[in-house]
Amino acid sequence: MACPTIFYQLFFLLILLIFLLSFHVPSAFAAIESETNALLTWKATLDDQSQSFLSSWTAKTNSCNSWFGIHCDEAGSVTNISLRDTGLKGTLQSLSFSSFPNLLHLNVSNNSFHGNIPSQIGNLSRVNILDFSLNQISGSIPKEIGMLGSLTYIDLSNNPFTGTIPTSITNLTNLPVLYIHETEISGYIPQEIGLMKSLIQVDLSVNSLSGKIPTSMGNLTNLSELYFNGNQLSGSIPQEIGMMNSLTVLALSNNSLSGSIPTSIGNLTNLISLYLSDNQLSHPIPRQFGQLTQLSSIFLANNQFSGNLPSEMNNFTFLEVFIVYNNSFSGHLPEDICSGGLIKAFAITGNNFSGPIPRSFKNCTSLVRLRIEENQLTGNISEVFGVYPNLKYMDLSGNKIFGELLWKWEDFSSLLALKISKNNLSGFIPSAIGNAPLLQWLDLSMNRLVGTIPKELNKLKLLELSLQDNNISGEIPEEIGMLSDLETLSLAANNLSGAIPKQIEDCSKLLFLNLSKNSLTRSIPLEIGKLHSLESLDLSQNLLTGKIPPQLGELERLETLNLSRNMLSGSIPTSFDDLSGLTMVDISYNELEGPIPHIKPFQEASFEALRNNSDLCGENSRLKACASPAINNANRKKGSKANSLIIAPVVGVTVLIILFVGGFLVLRGRIKGRKFDLEKDEPNCGGTCAIWSNDKDLQYENIVNATNMFDSEYCIGTGGYGIVYKAVLPTNRVVAVKKLHQSQNGEMIDFKAFTSEITVLMNIRHRNIVKLYGFCSHAQHSFLVYEFIERGSLRNVLTHDEQAVELGWFKRINVIKGIANALAYMHHDCSPPIIHRDISSNNVLLDLDFEAHVSDFGTARHLMPDSSNWTSLAGTFGYTAPELAYTMAVNEKCDVYSFGVVTLEIIMGRHPGDFISSSSLSWPIDKHTLFGSVIDQRLPTPQNRASDALMHTIKLAFACLITNPQFRPTMREVSSQLN
Repeated sequence: MACPTIFYQLFFLLILLIFLLSFHVPSAFAAIESETNALLTWKATLDDQSQSFLSSWTAKTNSCNSWFGIHCDEAGSVTNISLRDTGLKGTLQSLSFSSFPNLLHLNVSNNSFHGNIPSQIGNLSRVNILDFSLNQISGSIPKEIGMLGSLTYIDLSNNPFTGTIPTSITNLTNLPVLYIHETEISGYIPQEIGLMKSLIQVDLSVNSLSGKIPTSMGNLTNLSELYFNGNQLSGSIPQEIGMMNSLTVLALSNNSLSGSIPTSIGNLTNLISLYLSDNQLSHPIPRQFGQLTQLSSIFLANNQFSGNLPSEMNNFTFLEVFIVYNNSFSGHLPEDICSGGLIKAFAITGNNFSGPIPRSFKNCTSLVRLRIEENQLTGNISEVFGVYPNLKYMDLSGNKIFGELLWKWEDFSSLLALKISKNNLSGFIPSAIGNAPLLQWLDLSMNRLVGTIPKELNKLKLLELSLQDNNISGEIPEEIGMLSDLETLSLAANNLSGAIPKQIEDCSKLLFLNLSKNSLTRSIPLEIGKLHSLESLDLSQNLLTGKIPPQLGELERLETLNLSRNMLSGSIPTSFDDLSGLTMVDISYNELEGPIPHIKPFQEASFEALRNNSDLCGENSRLKACASPAINNANRKKGSKANSLIIAPVVGVTVLIILFVGGFLVLRGRIKGRKFDLEKDEPNCGGTCAIWSNDKDLQYENIVNATNMFDSEYCIGTGGYGIVYKAVLPTNRVVAVKKLHQSQNGEMIDFKAFTSEITVLMNIRHRNIVKLYGFCSHAQHSFLVYEFIERGSLRNVLTHDEQAVELGWFKRINVIKGIANALAYMHHDCSPPIIHRDISSNNVLLDLDFEAHVSDFGTARHLMPDSSNWTSLAGTFGYTAPELAYTMAVNEKCDVYSFGVVTLEIIMGRHPGDFISSSSLSWPIDKHTLFGSVIDQRLPTPQNRASDALMHTIKLAFACLITNPQFRPTMREVSSQLN
């Protein structure tokens, strides 16, 4: 009887199982369908390109088998959404997190997602990997993150998050990896972080976190890597840091930490990398520091450390990087600091180290960068250093090193820069120095070197050659002209004699030329006038005779000129009137006569800069007025026949310009009256053309042919009233051509802008204003021809990360100076003054040297003193002054406001619209706020001079953005402050 009973029981269980499955299977299918619908709904909210990329996501296919980036478990439920590096653009708002109960991995890093993280993220109860890094997700980090108790990895870095770190995140007590670096979060690090005892890696670097380092960090005994660098943390480093004895990396650089290094640091015996640079730490390094024998990288630069280095550092046999510059360390360096032979970078610049250079340096063959300048170290240079096949940069300047340069120079096969100025070197400059194949920077100035300049230097590709303040004699070798890449040549304060070699003209990239305080004779070679990049020329205190060559007036970039204390005679060439970039001049103690040039540096020069000449006169309060124009002209003819050869073409060109402009105005009526026959008119322009350049290749036919009849292939930009083309002329000269938009009947759409740009630029000459070579008004093609500015617009440079990073802080400040100088010239040195009216990052062009050139004068206007200056609205949205919203009266303060916007854009790396609208623009403003979140985060945090210059520039920008135009500074004041 038992068997039937068991049978019935089994049958009952089978029926029950079938009954339960009849409910479960539809339920499972419903869950999978819910996940599919959730993904399709989210896909529909993404931009068109993203939807195209996710073309495999369709209702007709199985999400688990064929959908890109989707993985499922055996039951068909989504467990992994992996869409990193796919270029998706949209938000996470429409992704229903609650539809994915089995999701384990969610990775959407390196895309273009924006908006907030939805609070329903807390529904992903099983997720263990969450990666939202490298997007544009903003808002605060939701507190619901703390509900994801299964997380083993979370990365929210490289997003513009704001707000604070939610305290709830400390609930994740099983979390090993926490990355929230390079965001805009602020506030304190939660004290409860000590509860997260499973943490192995924490990276909260490059944010705006403030307050002290929590003492509870001592509880994180499993922590291997800690990155708090690049914040605003203050106070001292807590002693509890020494309890984290698993640490291999400790990064606290770029904060405001003070006090001393705690003695407990000696407990971190596993530490490999220590980053404490750029703080306010002080006192000597504790002796316990010597217990960190595993250290490979030490960064202590830019602090206030003092005292000796612990002698125990002789045991640091794994040391590869030692960076401690700009402190107040003293005493001797550990003799065996490079006993391990692994050091690659060693920088102790700007301390008070004394005594001998460590003997272990002799065999430190791994060195790549050695910087020990500005200390008091001693040693014989030929004995204390060895062979360094990997060495690229060596600076020993400002020490007490002696001896002769007897190295085997061919062993320095990688050396790029060698700087040994301000020491006690003696002997000759060895000719074998030409065997260092890659050497580009050579500075041996301020020593006791004798002999001549070796001709063998011509083997090198030098960018800098500084030999000033030695006892070098002989003539400057003609081979100097073979250094065609040279940018700096300083041979001042030696015993050089003979003539300046004419071959100097082949150093066409020279920026700075200083041959002062020698015994150079004969006349100034006219070939110096061919150094068109030259910014500073100093030939003072020599024995130069003859007249100043008029070719020096072609040095358009020249800023400082010193010809004092020579025996120069005759008049100052009239070509000097064209030195628009000149800011400082000294011609004292010569035999010059006649009128001074009609430019500010001469007119405002001090008595000391003009004194002791024969008979100078002109518009300077320290000189007598010139007798009369007739006498002046006679003097100039007497002074230089070459000058008369210049005057005639200048007058001729002026007459031609007047005739062209007159004909152009007549043509304006003709354009409106009839169409031109292109075939008949094209060879001779068929309209009005004016080219005020000596280049014969700037002809109408050449322009049209070089652009293939203005084919779009040659287009490099578009503007409000024209398209800009790049034209390579038959002589390989490159110019930019702006072709004006024309209507169907052949008329110019904006004739007024065309004439305005010609009228303004025809009379302007400034190094920071784009040059107009000429124009052509033709029935078929009307265009303007400019110099070609290689890098294009400032906006384009700031938009592309690689170029933006290359545009470092000092280069950015120089760009701002250039724009300010151009506007100051237009507002204050032109008569009548010129108002640009459309200063924006799109209308500032940058050349290969990142020099600024203001362009696009189609909306510019002369500011007439007897006019109300009312005009139509012009300018670019986001750059125009606020007063133009209620008045059309234009004055120079409109440009001042636009300049302020562009200045902030250069510093921030993006248009500052939100910053301006959300800020009161009052001063002072918190430096940490500016450097932590406002300035361009693609560049390293500015230090020292860069930091000071940046703060000063931002302050000026704020002044330019004052709502009331009467209280804004003038561009002359701004330019003066910047320079």
